[in-house]
Amino acid sequence: MEKDHLPATVSKMWMFKFISATTTRALFILVSLVGIWRVAWVKHDATYWLLAVLFLPLLLEMVVTLKSRNGRDYKWFSPAIFLFLISIIPSIWILELHHQQEKAINPQCKNLDSWQNLLNVISPNETLGNLTAQGYLSSLNQVFKTICPNAWILALHQSALLLVIVGRWLLPLGGGVTRDELSQLLLIFVGTAADILEFTSETMSDVKDNSQHLVYIILAVWTLSMLQFPLHVAVGNSKADTDGEEAPSEVSLLAKHSADIWSIVGALFIQDGPFLVVRLTVMTYFQIFHQMLVFFTIKNFLVVTLNLYRLVVISMDSRSRAGRGSAIPSV
Repeated sequence: MEKDHLPATVSKMWMFKFISATTTRALFILVSLVGIWRVAWVKHDATYWLLAVLFLPLLLEMVVTLKSRNGRDYKWFSPAIFLFLISIIPSIWILELHHQQEKAINPQCKNLDSWQNLLNVISPNETLGNLTAQGYLSSLNQVFKTICPNAWILALHQSALLLVIVGRWLLPLGGGVTRDELSQLLLIFVGTAADILEFTSETMSDVKDNSQHLVYIILAVWTLSMLQFPLHVAVGNSKADTDGEEAPSEVSLLAKHSADIWSIVGALFIQDGPFLVVRLTVMTYFQIFHQMLVFFTIKNFLVVTLNLYRLVVISMDSRSRAGRGSAIPSV
């Protein structure tokens, strides 16, 4: 009976991994497809549908992962999340640049920032029951036109960030990754996503009509910050880091505190460091100044300073432990 039960359990586990892997990648493709549709719609150019070619590496990766790894992700790096970002980032770039060039054309659009605005957008659609298919599409097209472009862009930003978190949760665990490490990684992702969304939404709202260079700078920094999601090094060696007392003194600083060091490097060079530079540039070069900008600049400065302080503490602690280890006389 146990021998019969074991293959059934393995089969169920494989089916669960298969469903998780395919569902996650299907959601990735769906959100990217919405982004491409929006680009083709605002540009009035069907050739932008060629951006769908960026789905091919994700589909190929899914086939290879299912065949060679039974759907399991890798420990240090997630190709599925990386390829999803590759497919969605170009659409957001095009939409952001187009919006900055055309934002004064449609002042009568509606932002989805209140229940009343949402109801005003939906209300023209209340009598669609008697419409033909062509009339339904025409009415739906009118609804899309009434929504402000920045609301569409914000929705894509939010969807991409939420899907990265949910997708990493749904993807089968890679070899050597525990559920405890996954939960830590997801919590880090939530905080990182909130910071990135706040950076893009707040800083993009400060862009003036004649500051096209600032848009490129913000999008470049945003792209760099998004590329940290496929990396899983921040908690990869959490067990080794917490066992510092038992580790031999010969272990290098990087090997002993790899999770902390990678977290510091990410904050300094991928997220808070670049965010701080952009915000200081906005205030000094572009002469934009307001209370929220000052607050977030101080916040980024504090995070950078605290991470540098953390790096000094780790280095000094490692040296003191190495000194104590060398002071112990050999028997």
